[in-house]
Parts: sequence; structure tokens; C-alpha cells
Amino acid sequence: MSTHKKEDPRAIRSKRMLKKAVFSLLGENLDIPQLTVQKIANRAELNRATFYLHYDDINDLLRQIVHEIFDDLALKIEPLLEVKSSNEQERLVTFLDCVYDYRKIFAVLIENKGFKNNLFNLIKNTIERRRKARNIESTKDAVSVDIIASSLLGIIMWWIKDGTQFSSEYIAGQIISMHAKRHM
Repeated sequence: MSTHKKEDPRAIRSKRMLKKAVFSLLGENLDIPQLTVQKIANRAELNRATFYLHYDDINDLLRQIVHEIFDDLALKIEPLLEVKSSNEQERLVTFLDCVYDYRKIFAVLIENKGFKNNLFNLIKNTIERRRKARNIESTKDAVSVDIIASSLLGIIMWWIKDGTQFSSEYIAGQIISMHAKRHM
């Protein structure tokens, strides 16, 4: 017998609507400090009591959104760790598509030092794991993992803020042409 209690479908729906409302408001270039429970509840067409039924405050909601984003990114980045990768660019495009899906909230959250550090660490850990899986030793001629992770983070930041007219495929191609496979 499972001790895990199944969440009520109405609660799942309400949470989804509140999160969607946050994405919508941030997509209108509303900054995080301008978010209010009332604005979120109104956009979700729910009342404030429903918001507080699921979240302590706006920071709690944002924290849960960020955790979900990083869980999703971690799933999308996992295929990049495969040693026998037949199509490196396709795998990178899958990850970049995920970033693109979250671009509006990323554009706001990337200003937060903690969010930026978490994204940097996800990229850095992926590079380190790829190198280890490919038996690439850190040598003098191997570019530092920190430098590669910083450049990839910079590309992603530029892309979501100023370059969204470029496709995931185009950005992946640029990344691959900039970074030799042996350094990734």
C-alpha cells in the first residue's frame, strides 16, 4: 500500500493556472517586484485564497517554478552526456528548445544571481561529466570548464534577452562551431 497521497486534480489545475499566470505577467515585461498575489490570482481567474492554499507567498511560487524549470532542464541535458552521440547538434537543440520555452521567465530570472549561478553550475557539471565520460583529462591545452560554461551561459543569456529571432538550431550550430568537441 502506497503512503504517497495522490494530489487532487483541482489542486493540480489551480497550481498550473497560477504558474501560467506568472509566465503571462512576466511575458508582458512585468518585473518580479511588480508581481502581486492579486495580479497573479486575477490573471489565473482564481481568488487570493486559492493562491494561499497552495503557496506561502510569491517567493514560494517562484521557488517552485524555478525547481520545475531546473528539473526539466536536467532531463533535457541528460542526452548530451551520452558518449556515443550520433547527432550532437540535435541533442543540443533539444536542450535549447527547453530554454526557449522558458525564455520569458528566464529573461527576468537571469538577473537573479542565485538563478544565474544555478544555471552556470548545471552547464559546468554537464561539461565536467561529458569530459569524464570521454576520458578527457584537464590539460594545459584543454579550455577551462569555467571558461566554456561561462561562454555558454553568456550565449544563452544573450539569446533569451536579445537574440530570440534566432532558432535553437542556429544557436546550436554556432555553439558547436565555436567549441571544439574535445573541449566539451
